[in-house]
Amino acid sequence: MQEDLAIQRAKVVRRKFVGSKLLRNIWRYRTLYLMLAPGIIYYLIFKYMPMFGIIIAFKEYNITKGILKSPWADPWYKYFEVFVSSPYFSQLLTNTLLISFYKLIFGMIPPIILAILLNECRVSWFKRLIQTLSYMPHFLSWVIIYGILIALLSQDSGLFNRWIVEAGGKAIPFLTSESWFRSLLVSSDIWQNMGWGAIIYLAAIAGIDPSQYEAATMDGCKRIRLIWHVTLPNLRSIITILLILRLGSIMDAGFEQIYVLYNSYVYSVGDIIDTWVFRTGLEQLNFSLAASVGLFKSIIGCVLVLLSNRIAKKWGDGIW
Repeated sequence: MQEDLAIQRAKVVRRKFVGSKLLRNIWRYRTLYLMLAPGIIYYLIFKYMPMFGIIIAFKEYNITKGILKSPWADPWYKYFEVFVSSPYFSQLLTNTLLISFYKLIFGMIPPIILAILLNECRVSWFKRLIQTLSYMPHFLSWVIIYGILIALLSQDSGLFNRWIVEAGGKAIPFLTSESWFRSLLVSSDIWQNMGWGAIIYLAAIAGIDPSQYEAATMDGCKRIRLIWHVTLPNLRSIITILLILRLGSIMDAGFEQIYVLYNSYVYSVGDIIDTWVFRTGLEQLNFSLAASVGLFKSIIGCVLVLLSNRIAKKWGDGIW
């Protein structure tokens, strides 16, 4: 009995000690915690508190009654069943995954190549010029990019089609052709984000120990060999991390881009889950359906992140 009391007292003392130590550390580093506070508050308000709205997916949500007073759906998985049983489900899922994988596969390599080329460039003014030109498209909205694409690719008045017709060919409907639409999505996405994505790789390259290059040079490596044996191995961890993060958003094929670029001619290859939800859910004020699809996508993304991180840990490059 006395031993039990002694153990309980020791636990209480330990808790008090840990609590007081935590408070002392917070007070000691209060400036750093104060700088951290805006970020924490932002995520609490805009990321964690909205999670309460997940229950809309399981309710017959009525905007006049609110979340709590709206009746529960019968059965609780009603709107998940509506989405899965939709005649467009397989087409939407296929389009979403294909477009996302195309962007992932073809969009990962160009920023790496651009970062390596910029790092190898020895003419400073030319390097700065290329960096500026490659970053600029990232700050353009898809509406502006769509205007540029119309000027270049329009079947009637596009610059490229004028060249094709003048050369004796037939105008190609780039913007309304099922065979060209996905290629247009992927290529325009790469053009917009390639320079911005290269920033991370440039920062990683700048952090490589110069002694590694010096040792490789002493061993007789030329520039190509230095890139292959020093630069790329040091980029492996950042490539893995970015790949894992991209896999988490694999169900987001780019709503804004596709909504601006697509049309009724390319629904069969360009209509994704988000655009379908916008048309059949939000435009008809069916918020329960929109919430259930969003939860469906989030669960798949979470599973993919966990699986990819587990696989990456075998090579020692996991996020956690």
